[in-house]
Amino acid sequence: MLEELKATGEAALADIAAAADGAELEQLRVRYLGRKGELTLLLRRTGSLPAEERPAFGQTANQIKKKLEAALAQAEASLAGRAQGPAVTAGVDVTLPGIKPRRGHLHPVTQTERAILAIFERMGFTVVEYPEVELDWYCFEALNMPPDHPARDMQDTFYVEEQVVLRTHTSTSQIRVMENTPPPIRVVAPGKAFRRDSDATHTPMFHQVEGLMVSEDISFAHLKGVLIDFVHQFFSPEVPVRFRPSFFPFTEPSAEVDIGCVVCGGGGCRVCSQTGWLEILGSGMVDPNVFINVGYDPDEVTGFAFGMGIERIAMLKWGINDLRMFYDNDLRFLRQF
Repeated sequence: MLEELKATGEAALADIAAAADGAELEQLRVRYLGRKGELTLLLRRTGSLPAEERPAFGQTANQIKKKLEAALAQAEASLAGRAQGPAVTAGVDVTLPGIKPRRGHLHPVTQTERAILAIFERMGFTVVEYPEVELDWYCFEALNMPPDHPARDMQDTFYVEEQVVLRTHTSTSQIRVMENTPPPIRVVAPGKAFRRDSDATHTPMFHQVEGLMVSEDISFAHLKGVLIDFVHQFFSPEVPVRFRPSFFPFTEPSAEVDIGCVVCGGGGCRVCSQTGWLEILGSGMVDPNVFINVGYDPDEVTGFAFGMGIERIAMLKWGINDLRMFYDNDLRFLRQF
């Protein structure tokens, strides 16, 4: 009986390997492993064997049964794969090139920042960066804004602790760099600034570039020359520039810098409020009190500073009318740049 059992197992494996489809496999399963299958009937005759032969016979029968079950499962999987193959690949030309993934690119604010910095670097300015979380001293007091100064009310400040704030402007870099560097100084400092404000032209977080130049005999003429050159390089040599008197606590005299409206060409439109001019940055000569706060002698050195909002420059460059579009993460908008 043991030899008959082994012969039955070998025959079953051969039949399973030769099966052409799932229906034939099911017939083989019933033929060999069903309630009246050949292997099942052999197992039922175990009781007729001498007692000393039964363990070896039973062990061999179980091994053969497991082999047949595994062979049936493998054959079913193989036949199923062959059946699906033509359907999955039907109509597909595998010789065609793959679909090229869409490449990302720099955000328009980052593009604008890098373009601005590149212009000033060509003028000999060095790029520096400083903390976004600042002490009140660097953000206000050292910049000529003591605790009772009304200009503090204009800042809409986020306070972390009583004397710790999220910087409201990158002008903090003026104090940082002068505290650690003797003149002459020529730096630009890009970075984020934070104010409690949000509408079509303001966001709680925005980007600025601060510029500072300090040496002997620096005059307002140097300031005008640098900023006019910047405007002509960034926008166009044909864009007119004007300096309009203004006020900043840390510069004196101070001026807003306007350019001819890039939308209407100076003729007057809704964007420029019919004036023909657009404000792009603030500037001025460094106040002597700021020099004193960092240990400079205002009788020996002079300097100028300027600051601009990067989003503002980007809006003018590309004609964008809502600042919030930069942060909506709408790919239809971002892909235009």
